[in-house]
Amino acid sequence: MPEEKVAASGLVERIGLKGSLLHYKAGETKLTKEIDIPNHETGLKKITSFLMDKEVGVLEDEKHIQVVGHRVVHGGKSFSKTVEVTKDVKEKIRNLFPLAPLHNPHNLLGIEVAESVFPEAKQVVVFDTAYFQTMPQKAYQYAIPKKFLEDHDVRAYGFHGTSHKYVSEKAIEYLKEKGLPSEKIISVHLGNGCSITAIKNGKAIDHSLGMGPANGLIMGTRAGDIDQSVIFYLIDKLGYTAKEVNNILLKESGMLGLTGYSDMRDIEERSAEGDENCRLALYINGYRIKKYIGSYVAAMNGVDAIIFTAGIGENSSVIRKIALEDMEYLGLHLDHRKNDIRANTIRPINPPEAEKQILIVPTNEELEIAKQSYTLVS
Repeated sequence: MPEEKVAASGLVERIGLKGSLLHYKAGETKLTKEIDIPNHETGLKKITSFLMDKEVGVLEDEKHIQVVGHRVVHGGKSFSKTVEVTKDVKEKIRNLFPLAPLHNPHNLLGIEVAESVFPEAKQVVVFDTAYFQTMPQKAYQYAIPKKFLEDHDVRAYGFHGTSHKYVSEKAIEYLKEKGLPSEKIISVHLGNGCSITAIKNGKAIDHSLGMGPANGLIMGTRAGDIDQSVIFYLIDKLGYTAKEVNNILLKESGMLGLTGYSDMRDIEERSAEGDENCRLALYINGYRIKKYIGSYVAAMNGVDAIIFTAGIGENSSVIRKIALEDMEYLGLHLDHRKNDIRANTIRPINPPEAEKQILIVPTNEELEIAKQSYTLVS
């Protein structure tokens, strides 16, 4: 930084499981190693050893790391911007564990491990929820007794903010260069977790995820929107405990619950082979996206561009096609030839003469975290 040049990149997979993998890339070097990685601390130390390796590394020692940027999913109302880690910050992240039980505990662990591995570096936290602090109260308040908002901060917070911020800014920049309108944008983030954001004049005004990252669109293993009566039926009539229902909705539902598969690539392949459950699941998924697009067009009194991003959003022509079927009345026309082309660059998938823009914008949450971290410490 500030040149935004990637010196090295990588990924640790299957932590605590058999067959743990470490992927590492630096320049022309590209390695994948199967290494025993029982926990996150071991994983980060293995990464560090690669970064400082005499043959393939990019650092002389750990002192060359000046800043470590961390993504933390839930910042509640305590954090509306990027902050440097302090004891108080860590305690507030810990207090938010109940709101993001699948994410915040691991996020805090990452911070604590980084502090031990890079003791002289500054630790910086970028919160997924911070981007959505611009949502008006009519969008974030639930229709339940007001005391729960006033006394317990029960409200919608929003997630995937790092991604939505990055891709929306890239899209606005692209549209302005083309001389196209960019005031009203809908950003559709589709990965294992999914969300959709209404963005007006560069600010988030509504978002599909709420107090926790579980509602809204259909996800890999999360149900998304569901009638709360189903929850009480499972508990009161079928005998499930609240903890079991929570586990079902977070880990056994979504595309996994509909098909038995959580990876969209497997589901699309099975659908193409004639699996009716998989075919139907794709349409249920796309239909949910379509409904949210329609509601956000209404919320903004129009739309200038739709963005698709993240692993599924960038790569699944099938989901994009289903989500945009019969949307011509909104000026949204899909060019099916462009939609089928894969390329890791920002690009339109609408005909040139189309009234509205449909864009694929590759996300880069790592770069966004690096930019915010660098700006803070500078």
